[in-house]
Amino acid sequence: MIEFKEKENGFEYIEVKNSAASAKIALQGAHIFSYKRHGEEDILWLSEVSEFELGKSIRGGIPICWPSFGMNNPDLPQHGFARVAMWKLDNAVDTDSSTTTLTFRYKYSTKTLQLWKYKFDLEFKVTISDKLTMELTTNNLDSKAFKLTQAFHSYFNISDISNIKIHGLDKKPYFDALTSTKKQQNGDILFDKEFDSVYQEVDGEMILIDKDRQISVLNQGSSSVVIWNPWIEKCKKMSAMINKAYKKFACIESANAFDDFKILNANESHTLKAIIF
Repeated sequence: MIEFKEKENGFEYIEVKNSAASAKIALQGAHIFSYKRHGEEDILWLSEVSEFELGKSIRGGIPICWPSFGMNNPDLPQHGFARVAMWKLDNAVDTDSSTTTLTFRYKYSTKTLQLWKYKFDLEFKVTISDKLTMELTTNNLDSKAFKLTQAFHSYFNISDISNIKIHGLDKKPYFDALTSTKKQQNGDILFDKEFDSVYQEVDGEMILIDKDRQISVLNQGSSSVVIWNPWIEKCKKMSAMINKAYKKFACIESANAFDDFKILNANESHTLKAIIF
């Protein structure tokens, strides 16, 4: 079942329910802010004070960072502009009783050309089942090439930051954004301070191991992953986040970032895919 809904202020979103899971997806940013298998807690973290307002990114869920991740392009807003743009629902279909697929589209306009001088067509396909599958396809409609960095900035709901570890990145090289140094991971990732690193050469499943459950992430079209938690001091300074929110989420961001950027020539396309299960 697919139902169009609105917040009290008119903010539009889509609620999906089938026999396997449910999800909520905002039309602004094609932003998934809830995904829950029946009988389980939500896999995604959403700030209890998140603002559902036009022009402001939702804090939590899965923002789409595009066509620039972080401040990779200083001429663009942080994480690009797709996460606060209005997307169009192109298609929605129940493949079977436990599988629902929605396709969103966002295309260049006079407004986007003022921000970023390239013509593009973005397609975002979301499949809700006992897995959450996301496929973001960038089509270069321009006559010239452009550089692309992007991410699914996934916030995962956890019992407590002290209870978790992330498995699957042992021996992978990474860039520590806090110290601007290159390092190599040794063992599982644990959290006892602020963490902001871009892992490279990622080619397998990552597993977030919590006290009572595990969440797996598998990427395609990507060899980079960002692991992030703001910790105590930065959390206090962030918008739409209470002071102790850092304890309740960890970000595993499926990305094309750092050395994993993409150059798309005219008429070329690239798909970033992530499967969460």
